[in-house]
Amino acid sequence: MPRDPDRIDWLPSLPFFAAHLVALATPWLAPLEWRWGALAAGLYALRMFAVTAGYHRYFSHRSYRTSRAFQLLLAVLGASAAQKGPLWWAAHHRDHHRHSDGPEDVHSPLERGFWWSHVGWILSRRHHETKLDRVRDLARFPELRWIDRHHLVPPAALAIGLFLAGGLPALLWGFFVSTVALWHGTFVINSLAHVFGRRRYATDDGSRNSLVLALVTLGEGWHNNHHFYAASARQGFFWWEIDLSWYALRALAAVRLVQDLKVPPPQVRLAHLRTAIPPAAARAEAL
Repeated sequence: MPRDPDRIDWLPSLPFFAAHLVALATPWLAPLEWRWGALAAGLYALRMFAVTAGYHRYFSHRSYRTSRAFQLLLAVLGASAAQKGPLWWAAHHRDHHRHSDGPEDVHSPLERGFWWSHVGWILSRRHHETKLDRVRDLARFPELRWIDRHHLVPPAALAIGLFLAGGLPALLWGFFVSTVALWHGTFVINSLAHVFGRRRYATDDGSRNSLVLALVTLGEGWHNNHHFYAASARQGFFWWEIDLSWYALRALAAVRLVQDLKVPPPQVRLAHLRTAIPPAAARAEAL
């Protein structure tokens, strides 16, 4: 009898569950000191930026341009978050936008519930493979294909480096606690940003805007904005919508590490005040 592809694939998922146990035990194994808390927070912020501004806004949506060298740096830092490789991440995310909150959406909480959208889809057999046909623009770079195949190398190198530099406390707080927090900080966009918050734009999915989620994810919580115009490197469309990844991208643009940051034109940003442009048209431009 064939195995259900949506069931947890236990053997490959054991490191995921083990990391949670280590993170939960960390306060007893290495009592918290300010330097370890700062290390965990710093690595959370750095790698969250690599996921939000790198894996998401750059690799998935190509919302700005950069050099091949900085592209590689974004890929390595993103992979160090232990969320698989850039091609895997971008391919599945592009599928999410094509089928958002429909039966073919890879992680819709409206279709499959909280557990599946938060973590179940990642642990299942169904979504293990990288869909290279979705990311032909990225797969032409051999270094990105290498990182995608060997996506465990960057997090393993980070863990070893932390241990060598700061011993067990640095490893536990800087890698395990930070990584587990980073996982769930990222996953809440899948599981909660289509359920909680406010809707400014009439998209044909359940995407919503949330300040709380935006703070946790350095700007990704402005999810209704993003689904209305996914091509934008800026997800907080208005000045009061805090988007830390956007501020960092602006700083990188100032020193010319990134270029051509896309932003929503006025007719898109203010569409909620007039007759909204068709959501399908906005999605087509973004993809």
